[in-house]
Amino acid sequence: MPKVYVTRTIPDVGHAMLVDAFGADSISVGPEGISPRDVLLKGVKGADAIYAILTEAINAEVLDAAEPQVKVVANMAVGYNNVDVEECTKRGIPVTNTPGVLTETTADLAWALLMATARRLPESERVLRAGAWEGWGPLQFIAGDVHGKTLGIFGMGRIAKAVVRRAQGFNMRVIYNTRTQLDAAEEKELGVSYVSKDELLAESDYLSVHCPLTPETTHAFGAAEFAAMKNSACLINTARGPIVDEAALVKALEDGVIGSAGLDVFEEEPKVHPGLMKLENAVILPHIGSASIETRGKMATMAAENVIARLKGETPPNCVNPEVL
Repeated sequence: MPKVYVTRTIPDVGHAMLVDAFGADSISVGPEGISPRDVLLKGVKGADAIYAILTEAINAEVLDAAEPQVKVVANMAVGYNNVDVEECTKRGIPVTNTPGVLTETTADLAWALLMATARRLPESERVLRAGAWEGWGPLQFIAGDVHGKTLGIFGMGRIAKAVVRRAQGFNMRVIYNTRTQLDAAEEKELGVSYVSKDELLAESDYLSVHCPLTPETTHAFGAAEFAAMKNSACLINTARGPIVDEAALVKALEDGVIGSAGLDVFEEEPKVHPGLMKLENAVILPHIGSASIETRGKMATMAAENVIARLKGETPPNCVNPEVL
């Protein structure tokens, strides 16, 4: 029977699928936390399939440790920047992901983060829990409205479109910038207007990041971009941490260059810039965008389906480098 190495503990439903397909003795699972590199390299030895989590970098070093048997790298995430796809392609190894299933759940979280940041909810709750609230005051925790404001979207994929649909209920003007502009019919359906990045920065009251992490989008938001935004603007990032220059963001928030930020992702997860930890105008979450029971279960089963299909000689349904098949 083939060997499947799962780099982290996954939802039971996904693990059960692998056991049903290949038997319990064929499935090895890494530690509960992020795998130390030596543990990961030892675990993948002789693996036919690597069932990867986004916290593990799957690169030439890992593939060398797994060779020659490895036949598929199945990433339990939509994004796959943790996998060296080019290296996998050179070796004829298909890489798969889990698109679509987490769209609505992540959009829910992005919207919750926007609302919490806009209305200073965590800050005001901390005051209340600390016993420091002295009663209602006309200037206490004043914040910006969300309804009727301008929402900027950077990167118009599935999750971004789901966020736009939520914004419609708040009567927001929505502008966007993305690599490939939508066609006119879809723009009309969504009620969005395409603008340049400069216009997006200048006009957005809330700017939500939804692009993939690529060399071109790394630090797409840094000191120059923050300087071009409104000093009341709120930046929301539920995409990937390195899209935002964290050090520049901390300085912008400290200096009042922008008003606030809501982040679910960070440059060097699980590390968080210490400046962000101290700022009341930064709402920070531990990468929970897809963390619903239903969605994590769907992600786990989709990744398992990709492994099972490949190891049974079938085409994995969510291959990101199909040229290797």
